[in-house]
Amino acid sequence: MSSLLIPIAPLTRTKSRLRDCFTVEQLKELTIAMFKDLGTILAKVNFFDHKIVYCNTPEILEISDDFGLIGIKEDLTTPPKSFDMVIKDLNDIAINKFHAEQTIFSFLDLILISAENFNEINTLIKKNQLVVCPAIHSAGVSILARNPPDIIPSYFSDPTTPSLVALLENASKKGIEKITIYDSFRAGFDIDITQDLVLAYQYLKIFNLKHKEVFKFLKENLKLRIKKTSATNNRAFKILKKM
Repeated sequence: MSSLLIPIAPLTRTKSRLRDCFTVEQLKELTIAMFKDLGTILAKVNFFDHKIVYCNTPEILEISDDFGLIGIKEDLTTPPKSFDMVIKDLNDIAINKFHAEQTIFSFLDLILISAENFNEINTLIKKNQLVVCPAIHSAGVSILARNPPDIIPSYFSDPTTPSLVALLENASKKGIEKITIYDSFRAGFDIDITQDLVLAYQYLKIFNLKHKEVFKFLKENLKLRIKKTSATNNRAFKILKKM
């Protein structure tokens, strides 16, 4: 049994690092746009036994139902749980309630991810103990697949070590040998900070994904552009307001 698991923060707390770019209401709209795009992809994906969305926000759970996803309401706590604890709670639900033998964690902000990516990851985790897709812009993790689901915890909340490095270091200590690094630009590109938004808008055009809800949102609301500051260095750029 293979379960795809998608934890989503409450809309009131969504994408807080982008509040310099968008209002709280716009961030809610962006989150819903990302979720609708993901739902459209997953509605055509039939190789998972369960596709579970874990969120406290009723609107997200209602949209889940529209796309044939299983919506489970997260119980919020004070103070809020760490992200690793949220991951563990959802993973435990998949094991105890849905009898998952493999779990695949994906995240809302992977706006370029495709059905083919999900198929490849699902195939890989059936033959491996751990499948990890590195995040493009950081030493983070964009996809985490485990077989069995409790073979190793996640390390998203590690205070000193990036999650990808912490995961692989601890997998080595635990003697986990069947590890596959899933190398994919589209599955590894996520939206966390301002420059990601500007790049996302360009990549959606490059990959001919202008039909997506996220592209429509960015076209309407993003008032930023990218400009190189060195003729010979593509990494040297700054973010400017549109003229």
